[in-house]
Amino acid sequence: MTGMRTLQITRTLCIRSSSRGLHTSTSLFSGHSRWSKIKHDKGKVDASKTKQRSSLAKELTSLSKSHGPDPNNNTRLAAAITAAKKAGFPKQSIEAAIARGQGRSTSGAALENVTIEAMLPNAIAAVIECQTDSKLRLLQVLRDMFKSYGANITPTTYLFDKKGKLIFQPSAKASGDELLEHAIEAGALDVETDDDGNIVVLTEPSEVTSVGQALTNSLGLKIESTELIWDPKKDSAVDVDSPQTLEAISKLTIRLEEEPSVLGIFFNVA
Repeated sequence: MTGMRTLQITRTLCIRSSSRGLHTSTSLFSGHSRWSKIKHDKGKVDASKTKQRSSLAKELTSLSKSHGPDPNNNTRLAAAITAAKKAGFPKQSIEAAIARGQGRSTSGAALENVTIEAMLPNAIAAVIECQTDSKLRLLQVLRDMFKSYGANITPTTYLFDKKGKLIFQPSAKASGDELLEHAIEAGALDVETDDDGNIVVLTEPSEVTSVGQALTNSLGLKIESTELIWDPKKDSAVDVDSPQTLEAISKLTIRLEEEPSVLGIFFNVA
């Protein structure tokens, strides 16, 4: 498997680039952090809340995009809205996430897809996928944010490969050689399972739909989510051993997660 240890954070902190990626939870800094225990514990709580908000927003957006924005005609969206409300997710944020799935803001303005590229200290490259109705405002916000972490806005996508990512619900019927064989026949680039037992399949960007349909038909798999990711090239991945550097990435990720326009965060951290 290539690149599966690299980092993405697709609106999740752990740095989860969705996914494939560097999982940088606060616990990584245990025993090494310069924070006091109180700040350390608070950081863990903040990261947990950020992860939950990101997960809820991502699910609402995905369900709105794939099955429609009307919860009366979209039972999965209705269930997600109920879960978000129980978790204390603000009504405005729920509405914004649903509207984002339709490519617009809550005011009805069309959203523009924007890719922000940046280079952090220690040759750590970042690609941030966004959707906004005000590109200039977004660029200024992120430029100032990156500057505070010693980063510069500069081209970095050449250090990554753009790929499609499918997540299928766990299935006892699809595992091992049979899963791999069907995935290869469908045109998949890579297959593995995540910590929750979900089946993760990587594809060429243009083949996400066809691979998803093929595996659904041949193995009866149910698609949980689909997205496009930036997967760091093997020779561009950077090993980070410094707790201070990992801490800085974690803090930056939390700030990026709090920006509503940010959809996906990808680092080339091995």
